[in-house]
Amino acid sequence: MATVSPRGKSEVKALKRSLGAEVDDDQLAQEEARRQKNLKKVKVLGEKDESEKLLEDLVFGADDELVDRLTWEDEENVGSSLIEEESSESEVENEARLPVQPARKAAWEDEDEDEGEDEVDMTHRYRRDFMKGDAEKRLPKQKLQQRLQEQFKRAMGGTPSWAERAEKSKKKGKKHSNADEDEDHTDDEDDDLLRKTGNFVASSESLPKGIIQIKNCLNANNDRPSEGRLTTVQFHPSAQVVMTAGMDQSVSFFQVDGKTNPKIQSIHLEKFPVHKAQFSADGEQVVATSIHNKLFYVYDMMEGKIIPVYTVRGLSEKKVKDFEVSPDGGFLLLSGTSGYLHLVTMKTKELVRSLKINGEVTGAAFSSDGGRVYTSSDEGEVFIWDLKSSRCMNRFADDGSLRGTSIAVSRNGQYLACGSSSGVVNVYSHDTCLQESNPKPLKAIMNLLTPATSLRFNPSTEILAIASSAADEAVRLVHIPSFTVFSNFPVSRRKNILLPQSLDFSPRSGFFSVANNKGRAVLYRLKHYTDF
Repeated sequence: MATVSPRGKSEVKALKRSLGAEVDDDQLAQEEARRQKNLKKVKVLGEKDESEKLLEDLVFGADDELVDRLTWEDEENVGSSLIEEESSESEVENEARLPVQPARKAAWEDEDEDEGEDEVDMTHRYRRDFMKGDAEKRLPKQKLQQRLQEQFKRAMGGTPSWAERAEKSKKKGKKHSNADEDEDHTDDEDDDLLRKTGNFVASSESLPKGIIQIKNCLNANNDRPSEGRLTTVQFHPSAQVVMTAGMDQSVSFFQVDGKTNPKIQSIHLEKFPVHKAQFSADGEQVVATSIHNKLFYVYDMMEGKIIPVYTVRGLSEKKVKDFEVSPDGGFLLLSGTSGYLHLVTMKTKELVRSLKINGEVTGAAFSSDGGRVYTSSDEGEVFIWDLKSSRCMNRFADDGSLRGTSIAVSRNGQYLACGSSSGVVNVYSHDTCLQESNPKPLKAIMNLLTPATSLRFNPSTEILAIASSAADEAVRLVHIPSFTVFSNFPVSRRKNILLPQSLDFSPRSGFFSVANNKGRAVLYRLKHYTDF
């Protein structure tokens, strides 16, 4: 008699229920044998690849296994594109199957643990870093969770309020959910944004042009608005956190949920109005510069220490103001005077080398792999440098520009955007910029009437945000690859983007924020993207 696979058994049981149990076991076994035979024939035509199996799991179940895979396979890129295409549909199906939504978990809860085991295998590659010796190859689940909690608190400067509520809810049990959680779950779409950091699967549907689905949220820094001009807004590279900094000598961190955006921490830098602040590549540090001196600060989020850097060995600049952090986290690129760019190690704060362009540096950007640097000058020229050889790979005049004001490179390396004093933003094919001495832009975007001071591609290279700090509401979102402006942005009838100073997208484009000169980080929810 043929054996029945676990999945086959469940389908058989369903079939028996639907037929009122009028089919006997022998008939079912024969049916199963025929099914297995058909599957073998299909197998001969070609084995299912991993992405097909993931799709089958999404449609037919295997929920526990799927949760595990969605947690870790984003890093391994196994069938990731297919998961992205089906993510929103699978969420709808899961909600249909579960009458009660699961309570949110704190970020230190390890979803990969086996609920039935008292101890956890610490040799797994995702837990290896938490071992304190070879004797700890297995640890009690409670002890591992405590270590995860401690690490998270160090990074976040304490326990966020949503995580505290989740812990309380877990202790009380599912039947005794508190009123805060009931309120938090009223908006299903926004609730998806509160999942564990790193466990995000973004929509892969291409963004349509014309009208963008966008919603104005509570200001990102509503818990602590800046008392002066806000010079920086930046989302953390991996956590659901946003940072703001400004002329009131402070750097602040907020948990982003679009509803309350609770403050995590603020640090005060005495007599140090912040010109710019930026996360390190790993998100564990923040670099902050001021306006009139060469002192800059490094805030170690893991240790909670503010480290002043008074001098960079080998650097003769009188002030340190504009800078970029390399994508690999190893270097700072400082913009100096007289056309100099200085590459400084993040670890020892020593000068490695200097680059020189004609005119003054007005903008700089790294390529996504950190191997190239792109600079714009006040003479309207663009320079592309290879950092390994310190060689200028190409130099060209930005089409129609008298003075460059900003520059940005798309994460996928396909586009280079150059802003000018006239407000025109030229978008080039990256390859053309490397190969031609006089490249022509794919599109000249002319929607700004004052100098284009801020440019930012979103992570999926579907949007280019452009802004000018010289005019109220001078922010536009440009659709790529049509290079047309979304007609319904800015969305507010009354002005709230007053002289935009800085802008940024969250890691998966779910949020967009603009810092203005009134100390506010205006926050928007981009509804096309399902995750943070």
